[in-house]
Amino acid sequence: MSVTLTDQDKLTLRTAAYGAVSLLAAADATGSPHKVATAGSIALASATGPIGHVLAEKSTAVNLDGKTVAELADHVLPALTEAMSLLNKQSSAEAANFRNTIIVAIEAATQAHRGQPSPTMADMTNKITTALDAS
Repeated sequence: MSVTLTDQDKLTLRTAAYGAVSLLAAADATGSPHKVATAGSIALASATGPIGHVLAEKSTAVNLDGKTVAELADHVLPALTEAMSLLNKQSSAEAANFRNTIIVAIEAATQAHRGQPSPTMADMTNKITTALDAS
């Protein structure tokens, strides 16, 4: 099944994906947030299929600004749920591809943090996964 995404849909997917990585980097603020962000972004850049094409597109419209982690989460967590919802309406396979892409990015990001993820990172991972599964 082919997936047809509007520019707004693509923006939602990019906000959700790159926002999830940004949330994890923010959750590791006292560790190595740059390593978390790099590992997560590399995982997103490795995505395939229509999702990979969307994530690879350059976009200056993605708004991941926020003075606090809470403000960032206010944008990103609903975008994760919305992305899954819009993909599920068109193709369960692409919804699964998107979810898997985000999970791989989360795993890559948390592994950049040597040893076990901090409780803060583990909590953020749970929030991201819950948002993915809320649709």
